[in-house]
Amino acid sequence: MKLNSTPVERIDFCGYPVFVKRDDMLHPEFSGNKARKFRFFLDNDFPYVRRLISFGSPQSNALYSLSALAKMKGWQFDYYVDHIADQVLKSTQGNFVGACINGANVINLSQVADRRERSCSAYIDDLVSKDDDSVLVIPEGGRCEYAQYGISQLGEEILIWMRAQQLNELWVFLPSGTGTTALYLASFFKKKGHSVHVMTCAAVGGSDYLKQQFSQLVSNTCFHPNVIEVPKKFHFGQLYRPFYEMWKRLNDTGIEFDLLYDPLGWIVLESYLLQNDLLQHKCQKKPSRPILYIHQGGLLGNASMLPRYQRKFG
Repeated sequence: MKLNSTPVERIDFCGYPVFVKRDDMLHPEFSGNKARKFRFFLDNDFPYVRRLISFGSPQSNALYSLSALAKMKGWQFDYYVDHIADQVLKSTQGNFVGACINGANVINLSQVADRRERSCSAYIDDLVSKDDDSVLVIPEGGRCEYAQYGISQLGEEILIWMRAQQLNELWVFLPSGTGTTALYLASFFKKKGHSVHVMTCAAVGGSDYLKQQFSQLVSNTCFHPNVIEVPKKFHFGQLYRPFYEMWKRLNDTGIEFDLLYDPLGWIVLESYLLQNDLLQHKCQKKPSRPILYIHQGGLLGNASMLPRYQRKFG
């Protein structure tokens, strides 16, 4: 099961050379940042755990990866969602379907009588005993301190690649859901004292909400990544023509990206290149500002999202 040491490829994006960390080439059960965030749980034994609990979107990459983790460990897996859209229930492929095949028990709180307007996290907090060692609760998207373990390994891989490329400075870019990967990656480089600048953008909520997420895990803002503003407001999980067009442009590079996070990431990166006048340095063998984009993996979700885009935009 490949869970580290992914290659880096160079592509031309708007004529500017961008390096891509191919974390989509990790094992498909834990593709992209899920392999990094859940690595601690894969590498360690939990002899008393019998039940895994988490929550989030029914289309989440984390849902599928956690279902694979639970199946490997022999745990019951309960996953709480706010609601499930009809098109997700009708899907025959994708994260939701794959997780159910793996044995996930997906609990739709919109149909639970005792919800009493509680959020998924509040419902779980009230339901699960803090002293029950047989239950392991992993927050939405793996947003917890245990994620540092695998993300630090990602940081080490980037440093090894930097030395091989003889780079003294690097700009790392990735879009953020919970912001966990970007946060712990930025913290790793800053603690090591390396000239690696981590940049991200908010795919869920806005920049202020993302910064609040950072502070809940790491209070010292010196260790936070730089947040690049999204040029236009987009609602997470909805279909947008610019996303679809960007995804098709990216396919021309020979690398398939996911349809949920990566299109927004590349739209924001393109805006960043324009704002910093970097596109005037096109087609250089060695860019003036070397940028490494971390592929978000999650290609299994394209199986359900791509037909929706094709139906809407052709």
